[in-house]
Amino acid sequence: MGAIVIASYFLFPALLLILSTRFPIVNKIGIVVFSYAGGLLIGIANIVPDSLLQYQNYILAFTIMVGIPLVLFSENIIKWTKMARTTFISLMLGVASVVILVIAGFFIFKDRIPDIWKVSGMMIGIYTGGTANLAAIAQSLNVEQDLFILTHTVELAVGAVILLFLITAAKPLFGLFMKPYKSSGNQEQPELDVRDFESYEGFFRRSSLPDILKAFGIALVIFGAGFGLMSLFEGDTKFTVGVLTVTTLGILVSLVPSVHSMKRSFQLGMYFIYIFCMVVASQADFIALFSAENTDLLINMFLFISLVIVGSLVIHSLLSWIFGISVDDYVITSTALANSPPFVPVVAAAMRNKDVVIPGMIIGVIGYAIGNYLGVAVAYLLR
Repeated sequence: MGAIVIASYFLFPALLLILSTRFPIVNKIGIVVFSYAGGLLIGIANIVPDSLLQYQNYILAFTIMVGIPLVLFSENIIKWTKMARTTFISLMLGVASVVILVIAGFFIFKDRIPDIWKVSGMMIGIYTGGTANLAAIAQSLNVEQDLFILTHTVELAVGAVILLFLITAAKPLFGLFMKPYKSSGNQEQPELDVRDFESYEGFFRRSSLPDILKAFGIALVIFGAGFGLMSLFEGDTKFTVGVLTVTTLGILVSLVPSVHSMKRSFQLGMYFIYIFCMVVASQADFIALFSAENTDLLINMFLFISLVIVGSLVIHSLLSWIFGISVDDYVITSTALANSPPFVPVVAAAMRNKDVVIPGMIIGVIGYAIGNYLGVAVAYLLR
């Protein structure tokens, strides 16, 4: 039975990737949601033998430390310098806003949420980078599976509402006091395509195999370096060292043109993140987690995460107004941070402004890079 469970960890997310290329509903709901669901079904069915726990932990460490550098290979720090001044300022204001709200929320809920310093670090990570950063920070801080599932489940629910708000009402509302967008018409912008991110179109073609194998090989070398350095430390510190090591090496290796130009490395990295999520979900006691006994914890988590996300949007809007950021730049920055790059074109289309697509996606990409450092730093600061 153990072999079947382990095989399902790798095969079910792969099946989801294939289905996502044929059925749009899979992408709309989210591959990560289906990955969680698959893991939860395994946990609820109680088919995981106790002897499998050690192997689950090996899979968790491996998938994160290989997945993170693969996600970061699509980075290009040199092109960050080509960002427009207003885009960079809007990014800094957005990051500052979430840090302020996370710290404020920590002191408000520190007696009501266990290990809230870990939850705070995870919230920094998911707000700036998304699921990949959330998973990496959870691993580096040795977060309990139940707490990880609860945090991400509540964040997904709140985030879905926020995304709907950004698509529909954000621009009219914040446009009441923020200045309108004016295109410069001559900004040099690096080329980016949403298909470079979470779309799996063409991923399974034979022509994609060479780049996928090269990327995986490089990621394995980085994993080896991170694992080797991690073994020199003890306790929770070793996980932090391991994650930050592969993050740093992933960014540095992305500066090599032949690595940065490889196709599908991001998608391969996210595949390993989905495996991570499925394994974690299979370890969580989902029924007990959302039982009546945990009602108070669930309510407090909902209030804390809502405060962080909604409060960050409010603080960010006020800072943007003070610094003269346009409403379109503010909305697209908030989308890139609170959600992820693939949602940027959706919100840009709703605002009827294609000029903000590239800056928004650049912000999302930077979020993947800085999320792990910032999340871990804030978590240990609050600890």
